[in-house]
Amino acid sequence: MDLPSLLVILQGALCPSPDERKAAEQSLNQFQYAPQHLVRVLQIIVDNNCDMAVRQVASIHFKNFIAKNWSPHEPDEQRKISQTDKNMVRDNILVFVPQLPPLLRVQIGECLKTIIHADYPEQWPHLLDWVKHNLQDKQVYGALYVLRILARKYEFKSDEERTPVYHIVEETFPHLLNIYNRLVQIVKPSLDVAELIKFICKIFWSSIYLEIPKQLFDPNLFNAWMILFLNVLERPVPLEGQPVDLEIRKSWGWWKVKKWTIHILNRLYTRFGDLKLQNPENKAFAQMFQKNYAGKILECHLNLLNVICVGGYLPDRVINLILQYLTNSISKNAMYNLLQSRLDTLLFEIIFPLMCFNDTDQKLWDEDPHEYVRKGYDIIEDLYSPRTAAMDFVSELVRKRGKENLHKFIQFIVEIFKSYDEALVEYKPYRQKDGALLAVGALCDKLKQTEPYRSQLEHMLVQHVFPEFTSPFGHLRAKAAWVAGQYAHINFSDQNTFRKALHSVVSGMRDPELPVRIDSVFALRSFVEACRGIYMLHTMYLNEIRPILPQLLDEFFKLMNEVENEDLVFTLETIVDKFGEEMAPYALGLCKNLAAAFWRCMNTAEADDEVDDPGALAAVGCLRATSTILESVSRLPHIVVEIEPTLLPIMRRMLTSDGQEVFEEVLEIVSYITLFSPTISLEMWGLWSLMMEALADFAIDYFPNILVPLGNYLSRGTAHFLTCKEPDYQQSLWTMISSIMGDKNVEDNDIEPAPKLIQVVFQNCKGQVDQWVEPYLRITVERLRRAEKSYMKCLLMQVIADALFYNSALALGILQKLGVATEIFNLWFQMLQEVKKSGVRVNFKREHDKKVCCLGLTSLLALPAGHLPGEALGRIFRAILDLLVAYKDQIAEAAKEEEVEDDDDMDGFQTDDEEDDGDVSDKEMGVDTEDGDKADSIRLQKLAEQAKAFRPYDEDDDDSDDDYSDDEELQSPIDEVDPFVFFVDTVKSLQVSDPLRFQNLTQTLDFHCQALANGVAQHAEQRKAEIEKERMEKVAAGGS
Repeated sequence: MDLPSLLVILQGALCPSPDERKAAEQSLNQFQYAPQHLVRVLQIIVDNNCDMAVRQVASIHFKNFIAKNWSPHEPDEQRKISQTDKNMVRDNILVFVPQLPPLLRVQIGECLKTIIHADYPEQWPHLLDWVKHNLQDKQVYGALYVLRILARKYEFKSDEERTPVYHIVEETFPHLLNIYNRLVQIVKPSLDVAELIKFICKIFWSSIYLEIPKQLFDPNLFNAWMILFLNVLERPVPLEGQPVDLEIRKSWGWWKVKKWTIHILNRLYTRFGDLKLQNPENKAFAQMFQKNYAGKILECHLNLLNVICVGGYLPDRVINLILQYLTNSISKNAMYNLLQSRLDTLLFEIIFPLMCFNDTDQKLWDEDPHEYVRKGYDIIEDLYSPRTAAMDFVSELVRKRGKENLHKFIQFIVEIFKSYDEALVEYKPYRQKDGALLAVGALCDKLKQTEPYRSQLEHMLVQHVFPEFTSPFGHLRAKAAWVAGQYAHINFSDQNTFRKALHSVVSGMRDPELPVRIDSVFALRSFVEACRGIYMLHTMYLNEIRPILPQLLDEFFKLMNEVENEDLVFTLETIVDKFGEEMAPYALGLCKNLAAAFWRCMNTAEADDEVDDPGALAAVGCLRATSTILESVSRLPHIVVEIEPTLLPIMRRMLTSDGQEVFEEVLEIVSYITLFSPTISLEMWGLWSLMMEALADFAIDYFPNILVPLGNYLSRGTAHFLTCKEPDYQQSLWTMISSIMGDKNVEDNDIEPAPKLIQVVFQNCKGQVDQWVEPYLRITVERLRRAEKSYMKCLLMQVIADALFYNSALALGILQKLGVATEIFNLWFQMLQEVKKSGVRVNFKREHDKKVCCLGLTSLLALPAGHLPGEALGRIFRAILDLLVAYKDQIAEAAKEEEVEDDDDMDGFQTDDEEDDGDVSDKEMGVDTEDGDKADSIRLQKLAEQAKAFRPYDEDDDDSDDDYSDDEELQSPIDEVDPFVFFVDTVKSLQVSDPLRFQNLTQTLDFHCQALANGVAQHAEQRKAEIEKERMEKVAAGGS
C-alpha cells in the first residue's frame, strides 16, 4: 500500500461513523503485514505536515503492531516483520524520538522499549555506539532518552544477565558525568535542564538498583557523582515557574529532580551503605559511604525538613523519602548521635504535625469521602504517604531508642490530651487531638508490652479515646473507632468498658459520615476477634452482638453498595466465621448481597483494568466470604440448595477464561456446593464441561483445585455420572485424564490429580465401569514407566491396587494381557521393602496408602488357583501381613498423639470407651514395635480439610512423615472396609474353597509370619466387635 492510500485509511479510523471506522480498521489489519507497511506508518508519524490526529492514530497502531509482532512469542512462530523493515525502523526511529511532540513521543518510546528489550545487544549491537556519539553533540536529549530505556532493561537483572550494564556504564558514565557537571553550573536553568538531569538520575538509579557497577567502586569517580548529587540536594528549588496548584507542583520538573536525587541517595544508603547488610567484598564501600557521605546526607535532609516548620512546601513523596532515610538512621549509633541534637525539633515540630489531620485531609473528606476512604486503606498510598512515614519513624524510634524517647513522646501526647480537655469547646485543638490519637494507635504494640503504660491503657481509652465517639468532628469519631479497634484485645478490668466500646463502634456504623462508618466496621472486626478466651466472657461478648446481627448485616451491605473495599468483606467474613450456624437465617440474604457486590466489583475492575484495583480485590473478598457462609451452613443442606441459584451465574461465568483472576475462589464455592447439597443438581452438573474446557485451555495450574469438585461429582453423583450419555461424563473424564497423563511434557507434579481421579472412579463405581479398566490401567502403566518422583510412583501403584480391589480377575488379566504383570508386581514389592536408615518406609507412607495396597493385594488371594502360582501367593500373603502390622502401628501412634493433644474430634482406630482394653500390642501380633510412620488419623468431612487431599508429598523431608496425614483423603466406599476383617474373611474363604491350596500356603510360612497371621486374625475379630458396636450406636442415635 502506498503512502497516500495509507493516509486515507488512517483518516477513516477517525471517522465518526462506526461502519467507516470498522472498515478502516479492517483495511489496516489486511495490509499490516505487507512489506514496507511499518516504515510508511513511521513516515506518517514523523511528518510534521500531517494532521496531528492522524499521526496519533498512526503512532498507536505502530506501537500495538510492534508490541505484538516484533519478536515471536513462541519458538516456532512465524516472523511477521521482515528483517529489511526491522533494519529501517531501527535506523530511523532513534533520530526522530527527540523531535516528536510529547503526545507522540510516549507511543514511540514504548515501541523503542519493545525493540531494545528484544534486540539489544545481539540484533542491535551498534545502539550503544549511537548513544555514546550523541551524548557528545546536540542530540543529548535523544541519547539520554534511549539510554534510560537501555539501562532500565537491566534494572532488575542479576548475575550474568546483568553483565551488559557494566559495558553501558563503562562507555557512557564519563559522558553523563560531564553533562551533569555542565548542567549544574547553569546560572538560571530552565525546565529543559531539569528534564535532562532527571534522565541522568534515572539512568544512574537503574544502573545501581541491584548492584553497584564495579567502575563506581573507584573512590574518585564515586565522589565526583556524590558531589553532584549533594549539590542538587542542597540547592533550593527555583521559585520562579512553580505551579500554584499543589497537585501539579509535585510533578514539576525541579521537584522531580529533587525526588530522584533523594531516591538515589536512599538506595545507596539502605542497600549498599549498611555494614550489617553488606557482603564482605563490599564492606569497604559501606564503610566509606558511612564515613564520607551518610552524615552529610542526613544534614541536608534535616535542613530540607526545616521548611515544614515555617510553613514552606515540600512534595509528599520527598518528605516520605527523607523520613525513610531518617528512620533507617535510628539504629546506627553514629547517625543517631548526629540526629539527637535536633531530635526534639524533628519529633515535635515536624513529625507530629505530619501525623495531624490537616487542610488537605479536610478538603478531601468534604469533597470526596470515597477517595478519602480509598487513600486511607490503600497500601500503595502508604508507600508514598508522609503521615505513614512519620508513624514509621516514631514506631522505630520507640522500638530501637525507647529508653530515652518513649517517655518523652508519651508525655508530649499526654500534654496534648490535657490541653484539649482543659480548652473551651471553640478553642480545642481538634487536629492535634487527632494526631495524638493516631500516635497512641500506632504505638499500641509497644504500649501493650511496656509498664507503666500497659496498666494504664484502659484508663487512657476511657478518658481520652471513647469520649470522641460523640465528637462533633467526624475525623475524631473515625479516629476513636480506629484506636478502639487497635486496643480491642487488651484485658479489660471492667467488662462494661468493653461492652460500651463495642456498642459505640456499632453505632459508628450508622454515622452520617462515610469514613466514620468504614473505620467503625474495621474496628468491629477487632472486637469480634477479641471475643475469645474465657468461655463466659466469650459468650457474653458475642451476646452483645447477637441481638443486633440483622441491623449489623444491613449496615454492612449499605456500605458495600457505597465502597469497594476488601477489608470490609473480611470483617463480614470474620463475623460469619464467629457465629457459624447462627448465620443460617441470614445466609441466603448474605449470599445475594455478596453476589450483587461481586458483580459490581468485577465491573469496576474491568473498567479500571489495573492489577491492584480495589474492585478486583474486593471481588475476591466477596467470593471468600461466600465460601465462609457455605461452610457455616454445611450441616444445613436445605439452605445450600436455596443459595445455589444465586451463585450459579457467577460460577458459570467465572469458570471460563473471564474468571482467571478469581478462578480458585470460584472452584472453592463449586466444591462446597457439590459437597454440602443433599444431591448434586443438574444445573451444577452443567459446570463439569466448563471445568474440563478450562483445564484444556488455561487451568492446568488449578488441577488440584478442580480435582475437589470432580471428586464430589464422582462420589456423590455416581449414578448420574454412570448413566448420563449427553454429555458422556465417562468419556469426558477419560479424554481429560488420558490427555494429561499421556503428555510427556507435563511433569509429575502437574498430573498428580489425574491418578487420584482414577482411584475415585474405581472406588465409587465398583462393577460398573469394566470397559474403562483396561484404558485406565494402560495409561497408568505407561506413566509409571516414565515417573521420576517416588510419590508419583506410589500414586500410580495405588491406581493398580484399586483396580485389583475393583475386580481382581479383570485387572490381573489386563496386566497379563499387556505383558506387564511380572514387572508391576516386582516393582510393587520392591517399593514396599524400601526403608530409610531410620527404618521408616520410603513409600506408601500414609494410612490410606497402606490400606489401598492391602485391599488390592488381598483381593488377589481370592482368585482361583490358575490365576496365581503358589510362590506368588506366598509372597503376596507376606507382603499383606507386613502392611497390616505397619498400618496398625501407624493408627496406634496417631491415636496416642491425639490423646496427648486432647483432640475432641478424634475419629481414631477405636471408640473412646474401648481405648484401654481394645489395644492389641505388637507383641500380641507377634512382632516388636516398628519405627512406623507418624500420621494423623482424623478424618474431617468438610471440604477445607478434604481439599488437602491434593497436597503433594514433600520429597525433601528425610526425617519425618508427619506431612502424610490421612485427613487428606476424599470420602470413599473403601472407608467402610476394614483391611483386617477383609483379609481374614478372604483367607477363610480360601480355606473353605481350596483347602489344599490353603494348606500349601500356610506350610510355606515361617514361625514369624505364622505369629503375625495369628495376631492379625485376633485383631480382626476385635475390629468386628468394634464395628458392630459402632453400628448399633448409630442405629440407637438415629432412633432417638
